[in-house]
Amino acid sequence: MSAETLATSLGMVLQIPVLLAILGGAVYGLFIGALPGLTATMATALLVPLTFYMDPLPAIALIVSSTAMAITAGDIPGALLRIPGTPASAAYTEESYAMTRKGQAARALSIGFFFSATGGLIGASVLLLTGPLLARLSLNFSSFEFFWLALLGLLTCALVSGSNPVKGAVSLAFGLLIATVGLDVTSGQPRFTFGSIELTGGISFIPVMIGMFAFSEILRGLSAAGAADRPAQNTDVTGREMRPYRGIFGLLKRYPFSLIRGSALGASIGALPGVGGDLAAWIAYGVSARFSKTPEKFGTGHEEGLIEATSANNSGLSSAWIPALVFGIPGDAVTAIAVGVLYMKGVSPGPRLFAENPTMPTAIILCFFLANLLLFPLGYLAIRGARLVLAVPRNVIVPMILICCFLGAYAINNTLFGVGIMLVAGVIGYVMERNDFPIAPVILGLVLGPVLERNFIMSMQIARGDLLGFFDRPVAAGLGVFVFAVLALTILSQIRKARGRNRNRALPASLNHEKDNL
Repeated sequence: MSAETLATSLGMVLQIPVLLAILGGAVYGLFIGALPGLTATMATALLVPLTFYMDPLPAIALIVSSTAMAITAGDIPGALLRIPGTPASAAYTEESYAMTRKGQAARALSIGFFFSATGGLIGASVLLLTGPLLARLSLNFSSFEFFWLALLGLLTCALVSGSNPVKGAVSLAFGLLIATVGLDVTSGQPRFTFGSIELTGGISFIPVMIGMFAFSEILRGLSAAGAADRPAQNTDVTGREMRPYRGIFGLLKRYPFSLIRGSALGASIGALPGVGGDLAAWIAYGVSARFSKTPEKFGTGHEEGLIEATSANNSGLSSAWIPALVFGIPGDAVTAIAVGVLYMKGVSPGPRLFAENPTMPTAIILCFFLANLLLFPLGYLAIRGARLVLAVPRNVIVPMILICCFLGAYAINNTLFGVGIMLVAGVIGYVMERNDFPIAPVILGLVLGPVLERNFIMSMQIARGDLLGFFDRPVAAGLGVFVFAVLALTILSQIRKARGRNRNRALPASLNHEKDNL
């Protein structure tokens, strides 16, 4: 990329219409992302009619800015109300909400905004410098590689499910079972629909996510067993305590590798067509727990996992544009909408775009830089305003959460069926939590179940039923070996912990026996 191209693209981005589009998209994305159930994809889809009356660059800048802010703002309801704003934020909602219960809401939100923005800037830099190369590599991925990648994401359930991987595996199996409801991937035959027309489309993970996290929290708060877990009122709400970004550079100094590793994972996984940043957040959080020096702190309000997962969020969002711009292949649902807008404006994404009109893709990448830079000031205002939510008495906030639950579940398909799914999922989530079964693996199974099944069936058809075909390709073989290594290390660590517990139990018994002999 020449300096002349970069200077020309920068001049295009710094025009007033483009800057206003970036600012307007950021404010709009902050509002949409903070509302439970309204995803970044929905926010982008609602902007499409507005782009009809805009030039190509301001139209794409509007989409880029709103998406970056909506993904990050999804952490707000997760940290304050235990309602994940996006599927990616569900990976670490328990962690951020645990920090809020400890009176560290400002710290949880500061980590979310600061490291999301930093990861987004790193991802945009990767997009600017190595976009064509990464896109070329990602096109070499077949169904075999995608299968191993999805399986690796599912393995993180054992890492994010706390101290009992067996219960985590049960929760994951339950999520995978729910994901099978609907039409069969290959034959198109209905499965587990019981004659219901609504179930033929499958069970959306958004109502399940809202129900299991938010509605179950309401049920737990109403029960005597949940009284001790309720967040203290007026916690961390004073102006002195609600200081955005306070101590954030200390965290950056303490966990530099978490930022680097999370951004690298996000940039690598987000560049794969059809994967996007949601899987990156789950894998980043699981990898952080696996390689942490203090894995026992995860789930109790620990900063390390939050840093790695949030930095992977926006980094994956930026790199999802690599296959979209270089080859015209959308990396996720948002970039699919953006590619449609580009075609509508007469701009055809693909290799020829970089050769014939290099200033346009470069200008789009520069919009990512400005959008992520806006996260810092707008995040500051959002964190300062969070004290208003925490200061609301519980008898007022619970009905408001309930309304958000109903609206979020209804907005998916504009039917009451989603509301019913949310209510049932809430009761199931409440029962699971009472029995110490983690909820996050259920959501993970719902999100990755269709991806795993589709790529497994395609791979089996290509390999003609030979399981060794999953190891024929070099990249697939490497991913397969890595998956089995992670599984083996997890099993060995659990065996080691079990032996340690048995040894500790046996020690007091031997001491008592010696006392009796004396």
